[in-house]
Amino acid sequence: MISIVRAERLKWKKTFIVKLVWLAPIVAIVLTALLMGGSFFQKGAYNWWYTMLLPGALTICCAIVMEKDAKLKYHSILALPIDLKKIWFGKILACSAWLLLISLIFFAGITAGGILFGNSFSFINSLTGSLVIFVTFLWQIPLCLFLAAKLGTYMAIFINIVGNLAGMIAFANGEFWYRVPYAITARLICPTLEILPNGLPVPEGSPLLSMSVIVPGIVIALAWFALISFFTARWFQKREAK
Repeated sequence: MISIVRAERLKWKKTFIVKLVWLAPIVAIVLTALLMGGSFFQKGAYNWWYTMLLPGALTICCAIVMEKDAKLKYHSILALPIDLKKIWFGKILACSAWLLLISLIFFAGITAGGILFGNSFSFINSLTGSLVIFVTFLWQIPLCLFLAAKLGTYMAIFINIVGNLAGMIAFANGEFWYRVPYAITARLICPTLEILPNGLPVPEGSPLLSMSVIVPGIVIALAWFALISFFTARWFQKREAK
């Protein structure tokens, strides 16, 4: 599997994926610094990050991954004496590593910005928030790979961004958040960073500040990750050259 992941990452050379891992966090940080700055810098940056910029960047990454093979009509991988499930899982793992890297780059930038503008969060709370975002976004990787392969880049980006926004706005603050995977990140950010999906602080004494949702939310998100990975791998295994 390691060799498959390495081969996948070799395909990324000279693609936008390499630049995107730096560009997306920089855009989030610079945009927030220009529009907000001051004591609201970190809260604003996190809000922009997990509601808009990260979903878009992750979908673009997954779409480019699929485009590389689609341009060759999948002949390059169908000719290999390797189970297509393993190749699919290799793509998921490679994108997961990319997601971890972009999350760490954003965390480093938000920490440096906090030193400049003033910290809204402690180092531990900020790190926890970044890790929560990373873990609860993992399930979107196999979904975005599938959407990009079936519907193309633009539809995949549209569906995933709209799904993120709708899930956060409509369900994150409700009692049924755990039923909608798109709502999980925003719901867990409420107690970890005390930010509502609209960017406002969670009111003091609100039940949304309860830390009891963290473990169940992470377990549910990882269950979605495993489930979608399994079913999309079975779909990819049946792919034939066109």
